Amino acid sequence: MYPTTMRKSIKYFLLTLFTIVAFTASSQEHIAAREMPYFAFGKGIGMAPPDSSFLLNIRFRMQNRVAFNTGGEQLNVEDAEARIRRLRLRLDGFVYDPRLTYVIQFSFTRADMDYDALGYPNIIRDAMIFYALTPKLTIGMGQTKLPGNRQRVNSSGDLQFPDRSIVNGTFNVDRDFGIQAFYSDHIGTVFYVLRGAASSGEGRNYNTTGDGLALTGRIEILPFGKFMNNGDYFEGDLMREPKPKVSIGLAVSSNQNALRSGGQLGTFLYEPRDINTTMADFLLKYRGFAFASEWLKRTSPNPLTEDELGNIAYVYTGNGYTAQTSYLFKNNFEIAARYSEIVPNDIMDGREDRQRQYSMGVTRYIKGHRVKLQADGGYDQFFTVLEGTELPDNWFIRFQIELGI
Repeated sequence: MYPTTMRKSIKYFLLTLFTIVAFTASSQEHIAAREMPYFAFGKGIGMAPPDSSFLLNIRFRMQNRVAFNTGGEQLNVEDAEARIRRLRLRLDGFVYDPRLTYVIQFSFTRADMDYDALGYPNIIRDAMIFYALTPKLTIGMGQTKLPGNRQRVNSSGDLQFPDRSIVNGTFNVDRDFGIQAFYSDHIGTVFYVLRGAASSGEGRNYNTTGDGLALTGRIEILPFGKFMNNGDYFEGDLMREPKPKVSIGLAVSSNQNALRSGGQLGTFLYEPRDINTTMADFLLKYRGFAFASEWLKRTSPNPLTEDELGNIAYVYTGNGYTAQTSYLFKNNFEIAARYSEIVPNDIMDGREDRQRQYSMGVTRYIKGHRVKLQADGGYDQFFTVLEGTELPDNWFIRFQIELGI
């Protein structure tokens, strides 16, 4: 047996040695952790190096859908749809300076790539570089959405129906490559946002030797102050605004020497044409209730083009109106109703029909707009432009699951 004094000395020595080893290991782990990239989990997965020289945020989302259409007044299913409606990958963050930001977005489904209209896969949706000159003014260059109608500016992942309205689908100005600027400020309690863009006018990922130019401008006025959590840029009152919030928007776009039937979208024309689009919208949210409406009008001095064989390609001219309202219950079920109407100009008679669409929808929000179940059903009415003759109508029903981070 060791003497008591020696046993105590050995005990203190071992305790001191263990403390030194533990402290050294802890320090090494702390240093190693500092040298590893930083990960954050919020809206997507964020990654930054130890020196914070850049930030990369990764997000994805998908919309899986089944739908049925009758193709007439009889309730016999004429066609069925079962597909991945959208599959997106988004990257965003900053590089070297938090004021220098970027957005990159890819699409991977046939409809999302405009394959049928273009004949080739058009994968890149957004590739934009922004620089914040001041807290109120930001400029950017690249390809992204133009500052057009509200429903188009809203992400397709933030809709309360499986798709946007037929008005948006017919007359919106979509994406383009160019220079954009954003300015926001307030006068007392009234906030306003100014957005402008000068772009190629040919749509996304289209290289042309033409002399086209599109100028687009938008103003938004928020008379009762800002919406909670930027609620004016997603549908439905998920924030349950405690006070009424309103946004009024007006946008105009002039696309000179456009080569496609919808300016930035559509089939190709035989000759360039000038296209002008006017857009106005209104939004109200209060305690789970939401109401939104839009009016869009497209004009062209000479919308018809013809090739040497007499084939006709044309700019779709006319106007449209849509209104939708909804209520979000406290259990995160939402009911919504929408009415839409598109009216082609008389020169479109025989080429395009007047259409009215009535639809009802229900959404179950599981994790806001990131994870949700959606269903809607509706009725389409078609008429000729001049005679007002009623054409065979159509019933439809759609169900969609959205999942994303």
